[in-house]
Amino acid sequence: MSAKELETLLARAEQVLARLEAVLPGPPSSPDWNAAHAFLWRRHHGRVLLQPVATPSVIRLRDLRNIDEQKERIERNTRQFLAGRHANNVLLTGARGSGKSSLVKALLDGYADKGLRVIEVDKTDLADLPDIMELVAARPERFIVFCDDLSFEEGEAAYKALKSALDGSVSGLADNVLIYATSNRRHLMPEYHDENRPVRHADGEIHPGEAVEEKISLSDRFGLWLSFYPFGQDEYLEIATHWLKVFGVPKERLREARQEALQWALLRGSRSGRVAWQFARDFAGREG
Repeated sequence: MSAKELETLLARAEQVLARLEAVLPGPPSSPDWNAAHAFLWRRHHGRVLLQPVATPSVIRLRDLRNIDEQKERIERNTRQFLAGRHANNVLLTGARGSGKSSLVKALLDGYADKGLRVIEVDKTDLADLPDIMELVAARPERFIVFCDDLSFEEGEAAYKALKSALDGSVSGLADNVLIYATSNRRHLMPEYHDENRPVRHADGEIHPGEAVEEKISLSDRFGLWLSFYPFGQDEYLEIATHWLKVFGVPKERLREARQEALQWALLRGSRSGRVAWQFARDFAGREG
């Protein structure tokens, strides 16, 4: 091969490598940490990035009603974390629309000025947790990695990734990171009636009890469990009235709004905090 042919071959190889670098995922780059208090872990054209949220959802802790015990416990855990003391990863489970996600988001509004930051990660990206840890480990801020509406089916890779990050990995979580997750399932995986039968040999499973233990082992790795329950009528009306006041509905209209709030909940088949908030937005919008 002549020198000219070798030069041409090397030039073509460099072009191929350049194209591959543009396609293959590279290491995540650090964002502008001063641009926001909340971040989204996202994939774009095969690359991962930590995207600042310029306009996060603003929820105030004082606007969350009838979950005082859950609010007090998660605030205490978060304050310990921000102070550099021992704190636990948190699993919030229970009725839909009862304030689980809102409570985590409200922590950012209450404690961002004390160094709290939130990174929201989709369940499908939980395998990237080691990359997130590496990215934030040297930062002075304290990070909550937030995964909303968490649940798994049999054999999902994200299940093992989260389990390892919580308690099973040699590296573990960074000192400035906690994981807060919400779920409608307490054990994060579907449970079946057959699993409640007396222990027996079935479907080739020699130790069926161990299979059940595997299902609950992930939720056990969260040190703090917070349970949320459906609201009764009085609690629902209290929440609806609070939001009506927040949205500027005059006091003389609140009594009339109560009956409409009950009808709204009846049509929705739920008396949750989310339904109360949605009703108040609709009523206030009609009031102008």
